[in-house]
Amino acid sequence: MAIPSRLSRKQKRAMRRDDEQIIDRHFGMQRINPLTEHQDDLFQAYHAGQNITAIGSAGSGKTYIALYLALQDVLEAEEYDKVIIIRSAVQARDQGFLPGTLKEKEAYYEAPYIEIATDLFQRGDAYGILKHKGQIDFMTTSNIRGLTWNNAIVIFDECQNANFEELRTVITRLGNNSRIIFCGDTKQNDLIKSKYDVSGLGKFVDVLENMRSFNIVHFTMADCVRSGLVKEFLTAEELVSA
Repeated sequence: MAIPSRLSRKQKRAMRRDDEQIIDRHFGMQRINPLTEHQDDLFQAYHAGQNITAIGSAGSGKTYIALYLALQDVLEAEEYDKVIIIRSAVQARDQGFLPGTLKEKEAYYEAPYIEIATDLFQRGDAYGILKHKGQIDFMTTSNIRGLTWNNAIVIFDECQNANFEELRTVITRLGNNSRIIFCGDTKQNDLIKSKYDVSGLGKFVDVLENMRSFNIVHFTMADCVRSGLVKEFLTAEELVSA
């Protein structure tokens, strides 16, 4: 709703409150259920209160489910204040070659989460509303040193593109009443072509396997739900690689 410039500040605040109430009345997530065995494992691990590392096949719904479960706790259970989505600065180091401000450059990496929010809420402005209300935040690992995340659910997405130090930095930011979900796929490692960085996910998972608070969920090609074509390609690729 456009606010006329001649209104008093009090009138403008009242109109903004009305707008927010309208948004709240029409702003709800659709319910989703696990479609595969390992998606169900992810649901169960989350509801058991564990931190999670979800590793495996492209198109298996790792990030989609992680964001859905996290938003459910923030918006409905109200056990946490916000969802924080993290992407690796190593993967994003080519931001310097992209036009625009830092926020405009980061928006390039936010596209998948905008798409997920649009699908979950069935409205194109859902992600923007969540950011405006402070219920979702996005940042890269270049901006997180010295931070402490309290009362938050952190999702480190595409974490196969992070080196070990980045992964260590992220997990050591967690404060009181916070939990974390790592999502990654070793077959989509962009650092393979890097001369300076290597993925730290393998070593990191070795560490997490010695932590009782973590559940590691492995996804396979059987969990691919993106499309029949993607599943067929992944199966054919596996046969050629065997």
